Amino acid sequence: MSYAQTLDGRLATVDGNSRWISGPDSLSFAHALRAEHDAIVVGAGTACTDDPSLTVRHVPGDDPLRVVVDSTLRTPLTAAVLADGAAKGTVLAVTERAPEDRCEDALSLGATVLRLPKNSAGRVDLGILMKELHGFGVRSVMVEGGAALITALLCDRLVDRLAVCVAPKILGRGIEAVGDLGICDLTDSLALADTTITPYGADTVFDSRVVYPNGA
Repeated sequence: MSYAQTLDGRLATVDGNSRWISGPDSLSFAHALRAEHDAIVVGAGTACTDDPSLTVRHVPGDDPLRVVVDSTLRTPLTAAVLADGAAKGTVLAVTERAPEDRCEDALSLGATVLRLPKNSAGRVDLGILMKELHGFGVRSVMVEGGAALITALLCDRLVDRLAVCVAPKILGRGIEAVGDLGICDLTDSLALADTTITPYGADTVFDSRVVYPNGA
């Protein structure tokens, strides 16, 4: 999992503006991570608000498989991950809540639509999604957000490595990087191990292995 945040832990302003929290040097680091992985995963909110292309551009390397977790399939058909032939390298992970006509439209563009079971919150079951991606030949996954997906994956203990770019900026109010994980005691907190701290221009990247409580 990799994302950029301000010093006070914000992914974006209150209205969702996140361009650009990080600088060009750390952006190159993020694209190098993309090139190292078989698939890159974002949530529907990121696909709709930021409209990322999810390609490797700032460093040499192949584009990963693009995966959008979108329970109700609200990603616009004009989004960068679907338009101009990009859909052929894109997987849309949806639930039964996604309208059939929207699924058919995405399929007509060349996208792969995975209709998956929903979790207790009515959203895509992320554990099952990872197993499905394994069936596609995906052995490494990079997650770039947004906040809802970051929080859900941490809650489900599906994150092995965390690479967070911290920019020397303070927003105060804004969209927090990680939401409620249901932790009420410090002994239940997620720990970071084998951490490397690397400056990239004005930014600092913390790259760590995630250790869950009780050895999970």
